[in-house]
Amino acid sequence: MKAIIPVAGAGTRLRPLTYTQPKPLIPVAGKPIISFIIDQLQEIGVKEFVFVIGYLGEKIKNYVESTYPEMHKTFVTQESRLGSAHAIWVAREELRDAEELIIFFGDTIIDVDFDRVMSEPSSCLCVHKVDDPRGFGVVEFDEDGKINRLVEKPRIPRSNLAMVGFYKIKEVNMLMDALEFNISHNIRSAGEFPLTDALMRMIDEGVSFSPISVDNWFNCGKKDVLLETNAILLDREGYASYDLPPYENTIIIHPVSIGENCKISNSILGPHVTIGNNAVIQQSIVKESIIGNYASLQEVNLQKSVIGNDTAITGVRQSLNIGDNTEIDFSLPSE
Repeated sequence: MKAIIPVAGAGTRLRPLTYTQPKPLIPVAGKPIISFIIDQLQEIGVKEFVFVIGYLGEKIKNYVESTYPEMHKTFVTQESRLGSAHAIWVAREELRDAEELIIFFGDTIIDVDFDRVMSEPSSCLCVHKVDDPRGFGVVEFDEDGKINRLVEKPRIPRSNLAMVGFYKIKEVNMLMDALEFNISHNIRSAGEFPLTDALMRMIDEGVSFSPISVDNWFNCGKKDVLLETNAILLDREGYASYDLPPYENTIIIHPVSIGENCKISNSILGPHVTIGNNAVIQQSIVKESIIGNYASLQEVNLQKSVIGNDTAITGVRQSLNIGDNTEIDFSLPSE
């Protein structure tokens, strides 16, 4: 079985964090978003992976190659970000021989019955009810309850079921043909080539899709959702760190996830804190936050913050969203 994971987006809604850190590599509950996706797909039997990279793609490629050295993987570059269908289309030569294809967008974490998805005899798309469907691809049904229309970001939605970015395609060649048709005929929605339009073309040609509702959908494109996802996962078994070394004069309020080789002293950490590897935290209070690798915090009081890799912060009491390779000093000048 083959899977394609598009990870070429710029993650603009998480800037400045994503200026130097691709969104799929942001850690949640102790591991990057993309690792949740890869691990889930390997568990259901996916053997071959195709990654569509673009913005900061080398970082994603390096992470995947070092973390999953034995995995069968191919990387394809999307030079121009022209939409989700275009991302899959640029990898078409790697996909045409697949008997069945999984599409999983690289900024999404979902809870779903994967066994049900894989046992479904028809193609599937996963859906979730949302309060405002206008920003998503939306699924509509006919009187018999069958999917008869897919609409990308409708102005006046007729359904509140949004597609969450996970699909199982059995008619792979038909998908490739639909992508080719829309792109060669310049059929766009809002200036791009969304996958929604290609799937709609398949429906028009007689393909049936089964909707599978997901239990939870964590669309980690915004800071608040990222932190909420981090908290929810840390509350679950298997994500938090409990076998921790004795940090000097430090109180840990579980659940937290703390990486390797961290130097922590005179601090209070937690709850719901993820800290990357090689971080240094001194005389600080941190709760409900994500702290990157090699970050340095001294005399800070942080909550609901996302702090990037290689970041130094001294003397601040704020809620922050800080990118990589940043140094901030809020200390008062000495008299």
